[in-house]
Amino acid sequence: MSDQLPACPECHEEYTYESGALLVCPMCGHEWSPEVAVETEATPAVAVIRDAVGNVLTDGDTVTVVRDLKVKGAGGVIKVGTKVTDIRLLEDAVDGHDIDARVPGFGNMQLKSSVVKKAT
Repeated sequence: MSDQLPACPECHEEYTYESGALLVCPMCGHEWSPEVAVETEATPAVAVIRDAVGNVLTDGDTVTVVRDLKVKGAGGVIKVGTKVTDIRLLEDAVDGHDIDARVPGFGNMQLKSSVVKKAT
């Protein structure tokens, strides 16, 4: 191990110290194994977005709406079974809206992955 200890994986502060076999962050109190820190640096975590039934979604998928959705500002409802094609997944979800798509009859909008199902 190098003479420089890795930053805390929780709060990203650099004030970590060794306590036996663990590394400890005095700022947030997080404790972790040095081996885990090496693994997480080598393979960054990729957020996996799943639909309402647990299928993994990817950019370009076609999804189906699983329940009626009231659309604020448009005065309408997206009905159950509406197919939405060519979705784009958002890395920075706003209020849980992690899909950007063009919904037929409504235009571009953001949807939650919990209200769609991947079309087969």
